[in-house]
Amino acid sequence: MPSIPLPDPALADAEVRLRPWALGDVPAVTAACQDPEISRWTVVPDEYTDQHATEFIATREADRLAGRELALAIVDHDDALLGAIGMSNFDWHDHRGEIGYWMARETRGRGFGTRGVRLLSRWAIDALALERVELLANPANEASQRLAERAGFTREGLLRRYRTRHGVREDLVMFSLLPEDL
Repeated sequence: MPSIPLPDPALADAEVRLRPWALGDVPAVTAACQDPEISRWTVVPDEYTDQHATEFIATREADRLAGRELALAIVDHDDALLGAIGMSNFDWHDHRGEIGYWMARETRGRGFGTRGVRLLSRWAIDALALERVELLANPANEASQRLAERAGFTREGLLRRYRTRHGVREDLVMFSLLPEDL
């Protein structure tokens, strides 16, 4: 697997900036991940602690260099944490990857997640030469499905018992973004 380059220049628009994680983000990540909605829809553990956040942040660079995952913080232009975003589950042979994210409770519904998904998915198509970016959402997570569609993704269908999360197999709705969709 090739290492994943950091976006250069950093990905940003008028509202958000995507940047690498730093250990200084631990308190903000821990605070955001107290929201049960984040663990409800993601692999973030329940009862999230500073130790979880520290381990998460400390392993991001090794995963990026190994070509497994690119994980970035979504911040505003004052560097306040809005959420998390990343690309993972790469299939380098077929030029495909998956985008995932979570947003802090107080930032939801303001378009920051949509902006982050647009920035990262377009960069992945242009800079990483991905021919397909996938986004998966639980069928009950209507907000995530709306975000995918606002970001330009196309709903493809339901993947039954596709993945295990928190020890339970779950159905997921598949969305995709192709270069010609941009």
